[in-house]
This record gives sequence, C-alpha cells and structure tokens, in this order.
Amino acid sequence: MNGNSRIILQPRDLQLFRELSVMRIADREQVMIAAGFGSITRANKRLLALTRAGFLRRFFLGFSGARKALYALSRKGATAAGVPCRGPRRPQETMLVADYFTEHQLTINGLYCALKFRPIPVPHILFHQWQSFHEPVIRGTNLIPDGYVEFRTPAGIAACFLEIDLGHESRTVWKEKARRYVQLALSGVYRQTFGRERFRVLVITHSERKLHSIRKAVGEITHKIFWFAPLPSVTDNFFAPVWMRPAEEIHKSLFDESP
Repeated sequence: MNGNSRIILQPRDLQLFRELSVMRIADREQVMIAAGFGSITRANKRLLALTRAGFLRRFFLGFSGARKALYALSRKGATAAGVPCRGPRRPQETMLVADYFTEHQLTINGLYCALKFRPIPVPHILFHQWQSFHEPVIRGTNLIPDGYVEFRTPAGIAACFLEIDLGHESRTVWKEKARRYVQLALSGVYRQTFGRERFRVLVITHSERKLHSIRKAVGEITHKIFWFAPLPSVTDNFFAPVWMRPAEEIHKSLFDESP
C-alpha cells in the first residue's frame, strides 16, 4: 500500500473514521450504513482510496477463495478525525480465519448499525446514544459490557447494556456477570457514572438452546433487569415481542411496559 497517496478528506470520510473508532472493525455493509454510502461501487472505490492513503487498515475474513474485506481505523485516520485508534493489532492485509474477536465485534456492530441508523418501527421511540467499553464498568472486576444503548421514550430515557453470547461463555461466567450487574444496579455506581436511575441487561444468544441455558443460570441469581432473545430474532426486528425474562415463559416487546 502507498501511504503517501494524496486524497482530500470529505465530511463523510471523517464520519466514517468516527464510526470505526466505535466499531473497531467493520465489513463493507456496516461501513456503507455508518457512512451513508448508497452505492457499492462508490463505497468500494472510496474505501480503496482511503486504505491506499493510509487512513484505513484492511483485513480479510475467510479463505482466499471466499474472503471478505474488513476495515479498521489507522492512527493516521484517528488523528484526522480526533478520535481514539481502536482495532485489531494485526498486520495490514492479514487473513482472519475462525477469529472469535472479529465474529463477536461484527455481531455487535450489526446491532449498533441497526439501532443507530435504521428507523425504529415503534412510535415515539428514538435512538439516543451508544457507548462502547474498553475497561470494566465496576473497578476491580472484569465486567466489560458489549455495548450500552439509550432510547428516548415517552416515559423518559430507557437504558440498556448489551451482552452477546455466541456460545463461548459458561454458566459459571454468566452467574458471575449476573452478580456484577446486580451489584452495579444496587451500589449506586451506575447512577453516579451514567446519570440514570435504572437499566436493563439485554442478553442476545446465537441459539435458543444457549438462551435457555443462560436464562436458567441468571435466574438463580436474579429475576430482575435481564432480558433474553436469540440473535436471528433481534436481527429481524429488535423491537418485536421476541424477548423473555428470567422467570417468565412468555415473549415480550421491550417497550410493552415502562422500562
């Protein structure tokens, strides 16, 4: 790659850099949504130019016969946008095969893009803000949520931590997470840090079987604050009645009742 290629940065480029600082690594579809590209051809051309100019780093997911390009922010791009440089610590053009970090992050990004950039199909519910985490929310623990999202609702701000399990975390891990989230809710740390009174923990799993396993584990610790749904369901419609509580065998919408 020629890092000295000349390029004039556009507002959309800087927007992309800011979003990549949040998403860490993204595929072309996520880049198009976050930066507002309407054409695949135009997106490919601009991504190549930004990569050659050293503002983006490019990786590949899969095998050489069926590989997909992924993009992360370079230090040069982060400096241009005035944002932190976060992304894989791997050499440029690396092939990523069976990479858990990448799979997990792309799943988080898919939800982020859907919630922030897609219309919410529920009247009077609006996206408010998203936060990513790079250190524990409770000092001295390893509780690092996959994301935190707030929505504006007629009843006020609804705050939700996101936890995505693609099948890699045990029941023991989930019991400890449940304890830590209960601690966060009761200790006053959440109110002091986020300025909100209450939150939910939205747990999204790769399968129904895993969902019920985690529900049972969490239910041994608390019947409050946790909501569960399978990834295919929330991908289709995050706001549909696809969510379950720890001790209830019915499906609910997130905003059927006050948060």
